[in-house]
Amino acid sequence: MKNTGFSNTGTVSMAILKRYMAYLRLEKSFSENTLDAYRNDLQKLLNYYSEEGIDFRTVTLEQIDHFAAWLLDMGITQRSVGRILSGVRSFYRFLVLEQEIETDPTELLESPKLGKHLPEVLSIEEIDAIEAAIDLTKDEGVRDYAIVEVLYACGLRVSELCGLKLTDLFLEEGYIHVHGKGNKDRLVPISHTAIERLRAWFEVRVGAEIKRGEEDYVFISMARGKHLSRITVFYNIKRYAEMAGIKKNLSPHTFRHSFATHLLRGGANLRAIQAMLGHESIGTTEIYMHVDRQHLREEILSHHPRNIKKNINHGCD
Repeated sequence: MKNTGFSNTGTVSMAILKRYMAYLRLEKSFSENTLDAYRNDLQKLLNYYSEEGIDFRTVTLEQIDHFAAWLLDMGITQRSVGRILSGVRSFYRFLVLEQEIETDPTELLESPKLGKHLPEVLSIEEIDAIEAAIDLTKDEGVRDYAIVEVLYACGLRVSELCGLKLTDLFLEEGYIHVHGKGNKDRLVPISHTAIERLRAWFEVRVGAEIKRGEEDYVFISMARGKHLSRITVFYNIKRYAEMAGIKKNLSPHTFRHSFATHLLRGGANLRAIQAMLGHESIGTTEIYMHVDRQHLREEILSHHPRNIKKNINHGCD
């Protein structure tokens, strides 16, 4: 039997995966290139299950929705997420067919809608509310407060935050060294508030029992002594937002969007924002122009005298 090529099978047995790949090859007549694509997409699901401790037999629709949200937060495009979810559906249909499970958890799973998507942006008041929901009497709370501030102050991707190391920090100079996508590094200014929160975290961090090889990471788990995973940061952010009563669809990436949008509204040059975000193309950064125009339209509709008069007249009907 040909090697399945899976590096991490989580709770799924290798025998099931071999049968699934044989099913795609023999019954679906997929080409080797298509098989490789399905294998790579399924590997993402298996890695997620492994990190989250999820059993594939008892997974819920909500957990698979969280997986989809996690993919988007990792910077994977909506079109690619749709393709990955199509593979997930195929895998679970196979499991039902093989009587490995009784019901298909992906039956009501929706793919992300394609098209121009304007990212969610937080107001400064909402960011303050999220920070106010963090319990600073706990070590993890001190760490998570610093995480929120660094995400918002520096516009980092969650992968960049999790990979941030002590040797990347130049706090006296007010900069951090960020290792971005495609091995492209950049220097990003860091605010005084974020520096203060980092230093508060470092006072707590010295009490952690850090595993060998993890000593240089900035953000580590106090319980495990290892650097934080992207999934952990993702769920902590969602939890604090819920505690703060914020209904927006939030992720660590939301702070990156807020960082860029607030800079643009404050008069920052688009090229400067591009450099700080680490975008290869200015076209990627220009989405924040659309966000800002949307904000401007809402402001005009709310405050322009003609619109106010119209609203009053409607209210009298």
